[in-house]
Amino acid sequence: MQLLLLSNSAAPGRGYLEHAREEIASALNGARGLVFVPYALADHDGYTAQVASALEPLGVAVTGAHTADDPAGLVRGAQAVFVGGGNSFRLLKALHERDLVRAIRERVAAGAVYMGSSAGTNMACPTLRTTNDMPIVQPPTFEALGLLPFQINPHYLDARPDTAHMGETRAQRLEQFLEENDVPVLGLREGTWLRRDADRLTLGGIDAGAILFRRGEDPAELRPGADLSALLREEPRFDSAAR
Repeated sequence: MQLLLLSNSAAPGRGYLEHAREEIASALNGARGLVFVPYALADHDGYTAQVASALEPLGVAVTGAHTADDPAGLVRGAQAVFVGGGNSFRLLKALHERDLVRAIRERVAAGAVYMGSSAGTNMACPTLRTTNDMPIVQPPTFEALGLLPFQINPHYLDARPDTAHMGETRAQRLEQFLEENDVPVLGLREGTWLRRDADRLTLGGIDAGAILFRRGEDPAELRPGADLSALLREEPRFDSAAR
């Protein structure tokens, strides 16, 4: 299984996907065709055009899944699939409605590259539950693609002691998740990504790195280059409250 999971698709002062272009080229490994899944945003044509422009320097032709009468059929013939960011609830609802959950799982298991950013990275997890997004629509289930056996929180933000915000920090919200679910959660800071190559999982990106949350343990800081392959052997347990 080949995965590239980006925390974010845009970085300050850089063009769309520009900060990760070399990693994307490496992950695609010569693939010249890619199916883009644009359903996390409302403007499917505009979103697909943005991705096509960003990947043009790599010589990759982009086809929007929404342009096909049978999006699932299009995915089943793809060399690579990229699921873009936006609203995770809207995205997951669309994936289930179009039979894309099953189609993506099968195609990636058969060797196609899966790339996700933000909401698309959330989709690679077993469930939607560690998204940051507002539930603007109701998907039929929170079950996502399950390409990994643990959870990710993209755009992870550290608490700022100088802020006037009095709500929960991101860490506190993830700790609440762990009170109800026994599964690791990887907080991916901006500018970082995960790369899976078969049974090897590696953290990449900028020095900010990531933070790993586990039930009953202190959060662990991780630096780029960290080997996280052990997470691929996790057995997640949901709705298992720590009482």
